[in-house]
Amino acid sequence: MRPYHHGSLPEALLHAAETVLQRDGMRGLTLRSIAREAGVSHTAPQHHFGDTAGVLSDLAAIGHMRLAAEMATHARGKRPGKGKRKAIARAYIDFAVVNPDLFRLMSRNELLDSERPSLVEARSVSARALTGVFDVVTSPDAQPAPFTGLDAAQAVSITAAWAYVHGLATLLVDRRLDGLARGVPAFADARALVDKAIDAIEVAEGL
Repeated sequence: MRPYHHGSLPEALLHAAETVLQRDGMRGLTLRSIAREAGVSHTAPQHHFGDTAGVLSDLAAIGHMRLAAEMATHARGKRPGKGKRKAIARAYIDFAVVNPDLFRLMSRNELLDSERPSLVEARSVSARALTGVFDVVTSPDAQPAPFTGLDAAQAVSITAAWAYVHGLATLLVDRRLDGLARGVPAFADARALVDKAIDAIEVAEGL
């Protein structure tokens, strides 16, 4: 078994889970494979997370926190407006490109426990970052829900922008744009095409 420091086993198991996810995909991600990767008893993941949904939910929560941090980094120093919104959009796509398996997992609601506190909190943090709010939430009740206080027009605007950016990220990580980019000499690769697509759209108010 691999040595680990007292109190760090849950973190080690989550690290192992992400390693298995990257290497073997969702099909290979089981409690036993996680335990084997971490070098611990096969009962350890169940003891700490309850079931596979618990592990996946905590792993998805880590993804949301990383996504929020990426958006905050890209937006730092940008004034409110189009430039900041497009920086946030590019951060969203950067995260997906660097973490494709984790990005896909974060949208697999049927595999996750949506009521798990860690996931509720992390989704709130990433949602607030998506709208340009980069504060730190310490618990799900510490801040109001991220999309409260919006009128109908703002809700439609955010939905359209979110769908556009998420769609671009998904097309990119699934390599659905490779052929299109290769067919146009102006684009070095699919990512260059996506960057131009972000420039071409009026990223909506609220994102």
